[in-house]
Amino acid sequence: MNKKIDNRIQSGLLFFIIIFAVLVYSFYSGFLIWGIIVGIGILGTSFWVWMLIDCTKNEPSEGNDKLIWVIIIVFTHLLGAAIYYFTKRSMRIKKVVK
Repeated sequence: MNKKIDNRIQSGLLFFIIIFAVLVYSFYSGFLIWGIIVGIGILGTSFWVWMLIDCTKNEPSEGNDKLIWVIIIVFTHLLGAAIYYFTKRSMRIKKVVK
């Protein structure tokens, strides 16, 4: 297996273990709703960081496109990351597959 893929799998497992630990702790301490909120926050922030890194590393520098996308992702947080994921990233992946 590719070393880069192994690192991504390990990172993903680490995030799920952290979220699971937060939920278990919050369930046994009586604060389940706060555990769910913290878990969603951790997932959202990790997705935002992933899209920000993906944009800075893989987006082609044609004009100001990369800079504009980074600014959109940084200032709109989860909404900007989702817009980038469903528009630019999916188009780039389709080009690579073809």
